[in-house]
Amino acid sequence: MELLADPVLEYGDRSVAEKGQILRTTVGSGLHGIAIAGTDDHDEMGIFVEPASWLMGLRPTRDSYVARSQAEGARSGPGDADLVMYSLRKYLNLALKGNPTALLPLFAPAQDVLFSNELGRELRSLRQHFLSQTAAWRFLGFMHSQRDALLKGGRKVPNRPELVEKYGYDVKYASHALRLAMQGRELVHHGRLSLPMPEAERRRVLEVKSGQVRDMQVVLDEIDAVAAEVVEALESGRTPLPPEPDIDVIEAWAISAHSRS
Repeated sequence: MELLADPVLEYGDRSVAEKGQILRTTVGSGLHGIAIAGTDDHDEMGIFVEPASWLMGLRPTRDSYVARSQAEGARSGPGDADLVMYSLRKYLNLALKGNPTALLPLFAPAQDVLFSNELGRELRSLRQHFLSQTAAWRFLGFMHSQRDALLKGGRKVPNRPELVEKYGYDVKYASHALRLAMQGRELVHHGRLSLPMPEAERRRVLEVKSGQVRDMQVVLDEIDAVAAEVVEALESGRTPLPPEPDIDVIEAWAISAHSRS
């Protein structure tokens, strides 16, 4: 399946990414079930297997391909599209570290899978081997980044001034922070990542994102309370998650995938 058509901005080698792709899915708000019509862009993430010359050759190579419908530095908006394709080695390292965005293609429901061949299906079948306490801590780290974007020295950061003007704070940052905390809680309590989010959590995140919660402190308190549940489960060991991902299984598959490709 063809990659993003007629991008305004491109980095990396499109031909290598397209020829070597094994998996590509939608990511972003739509995948989580928290998209608001007319406000969100379209995001995709994919994985491609590098050619042998990239792995064993001497010339420098890129480990990703990026395509955007917006120019450098421009913020994506409704109707825009962003695509990032990672080399297999780059992707596996991100996913093994528990990067919340990198894990999404593994757990995306079938209707959000845009391309998958045999290697892509094999990779998705290994999804559970990537989940670990390391991933849960990483979700908290990303959550804190979003939370901190709301506040800096006690002041609101107007990254999206139109949202701050309308609601009093950046509801998009707030919704992402709450989502990450809730997904971290699902990980530590149930050892899974549901996409889209479970209905009750999905509705609450949408309430925040749509500006229905006008008091930012209420949202901050809720984020902190959920995050505290995650920390307590991790520090007490009351979680089905293993301490680390199963790198032996993933590495063995990666060697096989590169050999066959």
